Amino acid sequence: MAQSAATHPSVHAPSSTGTIDSSQLDQSYGGFTRFELELEPLIENESQFVQALANPYYLNHLASQKLLQDSTFVAYLNYLQYFAHPEYTRYLSYPGPTLKALELLQQERFRQEILSPDIVAHLAEQTLLSSIKAK
Repeated sequence: MAQSAATHPSVHAPSSTGTIDSSQLDQSYGGFTRFELELEPLIENESQFVQALANPYYLNHLASQKLLQDSTFVAYLNYLQYFAHPEYTRYLSYPGPTLKALELLQQERFRQEILSPDIVAHLAEQTLLSSIKAK
């Protein structure tokens, strides 16, 4: 038998003042808002894509497919900069190189130069060196 929204334990009715008691939200959603919980899968998927951008060879592939010239894709890259905020950086395994790549992708010149095998090789070497230094 299905429960109605009024009796479902995860649905809270507003108080007489029209607000929901925040202590009820914390207890039912583990300290997160329902909105945050619904966004979690999206953020995790986007974090995987953003982390792939730290790979210079992948950036070269995107450039060779002309995606880095597509204004809609560039706008999406701009949108993804929200990962620079501390509450979202926690989703990144290697925030340093990931956020640096995202920052570089905001520059049209970089989006053009990543087609160069020399630039790709240089970035790959720098990424490798920085990961060795981090250990």
